[in-house]
Amino acid sequence: MSPTQIVVTVLVVLVIAAIAAAVVVAGRRRSLRQRFGPEYDHVVAEQDSRSAAERELRDRERRHAELELIPLDPDSRTRYAQAWEELQVRFVDSPAETVGQADELVTQLIAERGYPTGEFNDQIAHLSVEHARTLGHYRDAHEIHLRNSRGEASTEDLRQALVHYRALFADLLGEEPVAARTPDQHHPDAAHDATTR
Repeated sequence: MSPTQIVVTVLVVLVIAAIAAAVVVAGRRRSLRQRFGPEYDHVVAEQDSRSAAERELRDRERRHAELELIPLDPDSRTRYAQAWEELQVRFVDSPAETVGQADELVTQLIAERGYPTGEFNDQIAHLSVEHARTLGHYRDAHEIHLRNSRGEASTEDLRQALVHYRALFADLLGEEPVAARTPDQHHPDAAHDATTR
């Protein structure tokens, strides 16, 4: 082989290797986007680079695989559903307290399923692997709950928080997704209907 042929061969091998690497990276990216949905974009926006965000998401998958998640038995599922029904009834008379109780009930359910319940950001990271589609709801509910604890949330905000909590709650129970609509503030049955879907 002449020196020119060797150089051309090396360049061809390098180009093929670069294309193969790009295909692998694109496949991993597509897989992460499908698994994490809107959470993928949220993490990319928080990180310094897309590759750092993707490392974070792969790390979440690794940590999630180490968890011993527990499916709910039918009795527990029924108990939680009844607790949510009672919570919704109380909302009409004491919305501020009920939002705090909703936060506690969701945290209790998260713990019973086997997820860590320490710091909120850690909860989000662990939940994101299987419940990414409802994390936006959970973040919004948590933010309203924090505002409520400072006395800064309106009744309408509190209604929204309950609807948002219900989205993750239903997802953790294995129910169909909740339509995130705001209950009519003058009709307690509407609040009940919107949060039980």
